[in-house]
Amino acid sequence: MIDDTLIRIVLAVIVGVLFGIIYCMRVLVLMERRVARIEAHVDNVAHKILHEEMLIEHKLKSKRR
Repeated sequence: MIDDTLIRIVLAVIVGVLFGIIYCMRVLVLMERRVARIEAHVDNVAHKILHEEMLIEHKLKSKRR
């Protein structure tokens, strides 16, 4: 009787820990997706700035001639 109760308590603790780990993994995946989206936006802005800089340099070179 006591062994049965102890086994149930231990199994409940193990299941609780596993659910906690799964929840933490879910949060980590969501945060990673969010960071990847932000990184993509930053990369997009950097490419736009580079494109604008190249246009400005091209216009400056054509003015010098």
